[in-house]
Amino acid sequence: MPQMPDPDRAGQGQNRGAGLNSYPETFYAKVAGTKMKILVVHGPNLNLLGHRDASHYGRQTLAEIDALVQKRARELGAKVATFQSNSEGALIDFIQKERPDSQGIIINPGAYTHYGLALRDALADTGLPIIEVHLSNIHAREGWRRHSVIAPIARGQISGLKGQGYIAALEALVALLQEEEKP
Repeated sequence: MPQMPDPDRAGQGQNRGAGLNSYPETFYAKVAGTKMKILVVHGPNLNLLGHRDASHYGRQTLAEIDALVQKRARELGAKVATFQSNSEGALIDFIQKERPDSQGIIINPGAYTHYGLALRDALADTGLPIIEVHLSNIHAREGWRRHSVIAPIARGQISGLKGQGYIAALEALVALLQEEEKP
């Protein structure tokens, strides 16, 4: 079973499930007097970014995308925990373990977008706001890529912006969470 991130060991090179990279740091900051933690979950094959079809997925590696997300999270005063796995079970384990201390989820489910019903149920069971991200525009690709089992439970879906889509999702999710904090 993949090792799950431990916030007390942030930045100490934890294993990233079935992925090839180590965990980036998890950030702890204050937003409106409370800590806001957002999970950024990457599905199958995203560990190969930078080596996959650049016309669809861009040239950035997953580590580069995660670094940009972490930088922007710091600027927004949020903390981020990232995780990538090629295994649906490992993604579910991570979500379930991290859910109690989290306020929202950004997920690129990769191929699980189309048939990951167990992942969809785990996400729905969190009760957290979810934003679905895709590097390519799934609506401009093959017909089978256009259907998402995650979309009905997500607050929104961002596709086609390559790595910048994660930043847009982070900014939107932080704004939504801040708005929901207001009395």
